[in-house]
Amino acid sequence: MAAVSLRVGDLVWGKLGRYPPWPGKIVHPPKDLKKPRGKKCFFVKFFGTEDHAWIKVDQLKSYHLYKEEMIKSTKGKRFQQAVDAVEEFIKSKVSAFASSEDKSRHFSSDSKRQNFSPAEISEHSARKRGRPPKEEKDAYPEPSTVKRLVTGPVAGYKWKPGSCSAIIQKLKTTAEEETESTSIQAADSTATNGSVIPTDKRIGFLGLGLMGSGIVANLLKMGHTVTVWNRTGEKCDPFLQEGARLGRTPAEVVSMCDITLSCISDPKGAKDLVLGPSGVLQGIRPGKCYVDMSTVDPETSTEISQVITSRGGRFLEAPVSGNRQLSENGMLVILAAGDKALFDECSSCFQAMGKKSFYLGEVGNASKMMLIVNMILGSFMASVAEGFTLAKKASQSQEVLLYVLSQGPLASSFLDQKCQSILQGNFKPDFLLKHIQKDLRLAIAMGDSVNHSTPMAAAANEMFKKAKALDQSENDMSAVYLACNQ
Repeated sequence: MAAVSLRVGDLVWGKLGRYPPWPGKIVHPPKDLKKPRGKKCFFVKFFGTEDHAWIKVDQLKSYHLYKEEMIKSTKGKRFQQAVDAVEEFIKSKVSAFASSEDKSRHFSSDSKRQNFSPAEISEHSARKRGRPPKEEKDAYPEPSTVKRLVTGPVAGYKWKPGSCSAIIQKLKTTAEEETESTSIQAADSTATNGSVIPTDKRIGFLGLGLMGSGIVANLLKMGHTVTVWNRTGEKCDPFLQEGARLGRTPAEVVSMCDITLSCISDPKGAKDLVLGPSGVLQGIRPGKCYVDMSTVDPETSTEISQVITSRGGRFLEAPVSGNRQLSENGMLVILAAGDKALFDECSSCFQAMGKKSFYLGEVGNASKMMLIVNMILGSFMASVAEGFTLAKKASQSQEVLLYVLSQGPLASSFLDQKCQSILQGNFKPDFLLKHIQKDLRLAIAMGDSVNHSTPMAAAANEMFKKAKALDQSENDMSAVYLACNQ
């Protein structure tokens, strides 16, 4: 977006990261919230949500000047609600302006007022005084069940400045802002920083767990037509309220949709979804497309591919790297293999849910790569848990350990998040412990199949198995720390 001359009180379109431009108003930031270093920016309150964010000036446009362009380029129920909220806000301001002008008689005749459009009146009323009016708290609708438009360190100010986590987060914010615009994307990435133009194909989605729920929310947010199914049907309700359609069985979803995606927890579940009663295979016919986003072994992925293509269907494996938070934020990494044309057709879906997507060739390659990634992730988590246990046993401050780690080459949002879970003893699931243990087990088996030993992963796997024996399966992977303390 081009830089414009703006001030507090202006209505704008604000662009944050990979999200589409969203209508908002420039407001004064809270007194305890400092402006980020670097480029000039304004604090924006977005309509239709409870979101606030610092937005760089070159990512802002005048609401009135670019309204028609933005409405044409972005779709979705939540977006339309936000635009409606802006228009109601403008109407209230126009009415207030007209009443004020009548009383003060600044204009002597109606002919002078006829030179102003409603948009110009709104902007004029916001600028004619030196200090903007206080925020009307009731001008914005309550948030819906779908997650907030933006999250993370630049989106809010709920963290406490005095905590170690806040210090770390503050340091990261500056680094992320400096690298965001200069990062080089992989040649085989379809991720973009612009608005997502949703495909006109009908999308189905099976499985609304920790990952699937965030994926579907972002597909809907970016304007896709989505039909959902989940084994426990009540999980579908929030998405039906946001415009999704309901499929009674996996077979029905596949029959209703052009492309059906799924995200299931393990190989057995992935195969049962396809081959079981009223499963995916029963809805497959020539031309129907199936995209399996589950993390499974390459043999399972190959088997599913064979049965889908034997019925004339098209198949793509596309496991995702990330966790619940990244899923909700639309920042997953997608590893895909199989039907290349189908990969291209899924471009808008992948852009809605992820920051990068990679095409890796024939079926099985994506599963192998995903298992290797999660093997490294699980081994790292086990090592962190072991280190924090040793710090405790050696009478060293775990808080200081985290701060020291945050200043070195291991610094990352993942490290901060998992260490905070350990320090607080709060293991609310972001990546289920039982799932990372499953991925370690599959990775070790893959190593055996190519006659390659994986001793580090094997040791980590034993720690996670011990944590499962302590009834930590449904908690976050960071709960492996409890096994280290035994």
